[in-house]
Amino acid sequence: MASKQLILICDDQHIIHETLGVYLKSEGFEYISAYDGDQAVDEFNKKKPNLIILDLMMPKRSGMDVCRTVRQTSNIPIIMLTAKSEEIDRVLGLELGADDYIVKPFSAREVVARVKAVLRRFNTQEEEPAQILKYGNLEININNYDVRIDGERLPLTPKEVEIFQLLASHPGKVFSREKILATVWGYDYYGDTRAVDTQIKRIRQKLVQRVERGWSIKTVYGVGYRFEVGEDIGSDMYSDYIAKE
Repeated sequence: MASKQLILICDDQHIIHETLGVYLKSEGFEYISAYDGDQAVDEFNKKKPNLIILDLMMPKRSGMDVCRTVRQTSNIPIIMLTAKSEEIDRVLGLELGADDYIVKPFSAREVVARVKAVLRRFNTQEEEPAQILKYGNLEININNYDVRIDGERLPLTPKEVEIFQLLASHPGKVFSREKILATVWGYDYYGDTRAVDTQIKRIRQKLVQRVERGWSIKTVYGVGYRFEVGEDIGSDMYSDYIAKE
């Protein structure tokens, strides 16, 4: 029997742990708790959970700092919680590599549904044959969220991989920001299309030190993004990206 997936809940309010814990256990998960930022990092390093539910405002170390620390070594899914609803908080969380964002007060059922959805997309489906997209020196393994250029793995977060593979699965097709939100997040993400721009920016930052051959992520200004394939793509893309971001 497969072991239960472990969720790390990081929040300074005990009622959050109690409420989410009941719902998580009812859905077959195990969970561990951290009540401040230092403990969150310590539990992550020791227990290696499958997903982190991370509050933005915590004692000792903020959720943003915890997220930044985790992202230095891991692409584990992170769902951030916050009592703040301003757009800047959501965007900042995404810039640091959070995969989802929920504003308090929230429904525990909704949080668990988000947990299941993120893990369902992220977890490797070993019983399925590998589905690999190849363009020039780029390989995207859809099953295990593995993206490589010239055999070297890119340190992409789950959301970044999902956006990358969505575009690469439909070369030449223009995806609006709204369409990417609906497809990748699977719900109306507060109408915040900047979330898409933030993720694309992060992907491009991770591509800067690598050379694309025969493919490129292009901006269609005023609309969205498309994945292009062609022999001459890539020679001057970095200056183009930096100038237009």
